[in-house]
Amino acid sequence: MGVFWSRGYHATALPDLLRATKLSRGSLYAAFGDKHSLFLRALDRYIADALTRMDNELAPSREPVDGLRTYLAGYVDRTSGAHGKRGCLLVATAMELAGRDAEVDRRIGSFFKAMEARVAAALSRAKAAGKLADGVDPSMAARILVCFVEGLRVVGKTAPTRITSQATADALLDRFIK
Repeated sequence: MGVFWSRGYHATALPDLLRATKLSRGSLYAAFGDKHSLFLRALDRYIADALTRMDNELAPSREPVDGLRTYLAGYVDRTSGAHGKRGCLLVATAMELAGRDAEVDRRIGSFFKAMEARVAAALSRAKAAGKLADGVDPSMAARILVCFVEGLRVVGKTAPTRITSQATADALLDRFIK
């Protein structure tokens, strides 16, 4: 996953994968099939890790606004400093392969839908608790927040300060809550 993340799909060569996995060519092909299959497995792992993190941050047992703040703060952390310069495997993959690889398109589309659903559920819980601002639709606000955090991943490549990114995240969330 790290090799694809740092180099991109097309720039990753078989010798890079052999070094990273410490497998011989035959063992790599026996275990994973081909480069594309290995890449899809790495992308699946990245997505699963991201969804697990979101499930923890936005858990129904948490106060929903606190969960949303934790969720946004996590993105601020991942998009600041050296972490931000690394970027996001999913965003990089979307930019490199979306529209040209049906399996990648399906995975990225499913991830964004799952992400939106989790954020919308937290916003719906906030609405039920009377903490969502009047007129805010949880589904539309979720779409806006997902676009925002993915945009943070892109802007993070320019190494904005954590303070600036956090202030922006807070200002956006404050538009949705009471």
